Amino acid sequence: MADSSFTLSTHERRSAPRAAFRRRRRRHERVHMFGQPVDLVKPEEVLHHVQLAVDEGRQSIVANHNLHSLHLIQRNPEMRRFYEKADMVEVDSTPMIWFSKALGLHSRPFHRCTYLDWRDHFWSVADRKGWRVMSVGGAPEVGPRAVQSLSARYPGANIQTRHGFFDMRPDAAENAAVIADILAFRPHILFVGMGMPRQEAWVVQNLDRLPNCVIFSVGAAFDYEAGIQTAAPRWMGRAGLEWLFRLVHDPRRLFRRYCVEPWTLLPLAFADIRAARRRGRRPARPAATGEFGARPNGDLSPPAPR
Repeated sequence: MADSSFTLSTHERRSAPRAAFRRRRRRHERVHMFGQPVDLVKPEEVLHHVQLAVDEGRQSIVANHNLHSLHLIQRNPEMRRFYEKADMVEVDSTPMIWFSKALGLHSRPFHRCTYLDWRDHFWSVADRKGWRVMSVGGAPEVGPRAVQSLSARYPGANIQTRHGFFDMRPDAAENAAVIADILAFRPHILFVGMGMPRQEAWVVQNLDRLPNCVIFSVGAAFDYEAGIQTAAPRWMGRAGLEWLFRLVHDPRRLFRRYCVEPWTLLPLAFADIRAARRRGRRPARPAATGEFGARPNGDLSPPAPR
C-alpha cells in the first residue's frame, strides 16, 4: 500500500498554500560534488522545468545522483554518458546535502529532491494537462497495477507501461518493439525504471530513437505506485534515514550498496574538502541566470578552476 503521507486529495493539494519558487536558475545552483555536477533545485523547480520542456516539445533528460550512482559512474562509461546528456541532475541524497553544506555550497534541506518528493505534484499536473505518460521497467505485473492505482486518482492522465524484462541490445527485436510502442504512444513523459546502471545505459543507447519528451530515470517508482514496494516515510528521507528503512526491508540486495559502496567515495570527498579549503569559502560571484527548463548554456557552467 502506498504511504499515506503522499495521498492528498486533488482539492487539498491545489488549495494548500504554495511555497514560492524561482523560475530562473543561478550559477551557484549547479555545483560539483564527488567530481560530478548536480543541480540544487526544489521539487517545484523540477516541475517547472518539465512543463516548459513539454510545452516546447523538446527532449530533456532529468537525472538524479545519490551515493550509489556516484559509485557506479566511476566504473561505467555509459553512466557517464547519461549524466553528460542530462539537462537537470537532482540530488537524491540527504547525506549529499549535508556534505555540500559542509563544503560551503548553497544547499538547503529542500534541495533533496526525487520522484517520491514531487510525485503528487507531478501527477496532479499530468491529470490537469492530459499528459501521456509512459513507463518502461519493472516486472510484468507492476505496470497494470500501477496504472490502475494512478488512473483511479488521476483520470486525466493517459498512462501506458511496458515491463523491463526484454532484450535491451540496440539491434534486438524486443528492444525495437519497445521503441516502436513508445513512438506510437508519443509520450510527453517517459519514465525509465530498470535500476542503475541498466536504465541509464538503455536511455543512452536509444536516445536518438526516442521521441521529444521528458525522460526520467526513476528506478522503482512504479513499484511504489503498484504497492509492490513500500516507500519510506518522507520524514525519514529528510532525516537522512531512508537508506536504513530500505536496508532493513531488503538487506540481502542492499547491504553492499549502503554499507560498502560509500567508502569508495572517500578519495573524492577528500578532494572536495581540499578544494573547499583552498577556496576559503569565498562569497559566490554575482549570479548568472537562465530559465529553469532551458538547456544549461555556457553562462551556467561552473567557474574554471584557479
